[in-house]
Amino acid sequence: MARNKFKGLGIALVTPFTHEGEVDYTALRRLLDYQLSNGADFLCILATTGETPCLSKEEKQNIKDLVVEKVAGRIPILMGCGGNNTAAIIDSLKHDDFTGVDGILSVCPYYNKPSQEGLYQHFKAIAGATNLPVVLYNVPGRVGVNMEAETTLRLARDCENIVAIKEASGNFTQIDDIIKNKPDTFDVISGDDGITFPLINLGAVGVISVIGNALPLEFGRMVRLALNGENESARTIHHKFTELFKLLFVDGNPAGVKAMLHSMGLIENELRLPLVPTRITTLEKIRSIVQELNIRC
Repeated sequence: MARNKFKGLGIALVTPFTHEGEVDYTALRRLLDYQLSNGADFLCILATTGETPCLSKEEKQNIKDLVVEKVAGRIPILMGCGGNNTAAIIDSLKHDDFTGVDGILSVCPYYNKPSQEGLYQHFKAIAGATNLPVVLYNVPGRVGVNMEAETTLRLARDCENIVAIKEASGNFTQIDDIIKNKPDTFDVISGDDGITFPLINLGAVGVISVIGNALPLEFGRMVRLALNGENESARTIHHKFTELFKLLFVDGNPAGVKAMLHSMGLIENELRLPLVPTRITTLEKIRSIVQELNIRC
């Protein structure tokens, strides 16, 4: 039976670009070195924060290959494989190269807004098309539909390789219902940096983090303290980051965290349209908070 390997601090890895708009593989290697040396527990590649809708099939393959080679089995790799065309996802799972990948992250279908039964059948079909562990991704603010706790729990019970859900609904009652009633073989992962601390206290096993791209050591410490039940120390760090969580998303994701990474000398501050870099005023606020936290940026 498949088990969830994706616990602790997961990084929703950005895709660096050059000034000419090409994937910056040199910067990607630099970013991977930074994550591996600063305590990332697993990587989540080719998902929302990685600007995957704006990547070609060849670019996605090259990024996957580079990450697998660089990580060399040291930490698990979760790779995005989702969409709103069930048949196309199944075809990808059957024919694309997933060598070196430890699981797939599959987002709820966007735009076509399926019913709860449609969501169930969609993810059941995906789970049946692969032997890899599957992590569901519920993010109603982006996709326009919420997967309810009952649907998540049904999938957790019926599909043995559906091992977790990345929950980014922000609905604490819903998330608590999942944690309270889930089978032992299924986990909840926070999909929102800002509520990771309280979700771990409810029973989540970690986070797939945006801010972790820039601050894996600092944010990872909060995650591990919370997982170890050291809540006072974890809460102190959580509260220090509260304003930063908001600023990273005010101009869209990953604009905020890419600006931070650029300030740290790790990548160029480049995104692909329709996304654009964060405003200077936002960046100045981010820098001010980071300086107050005594973190180099």
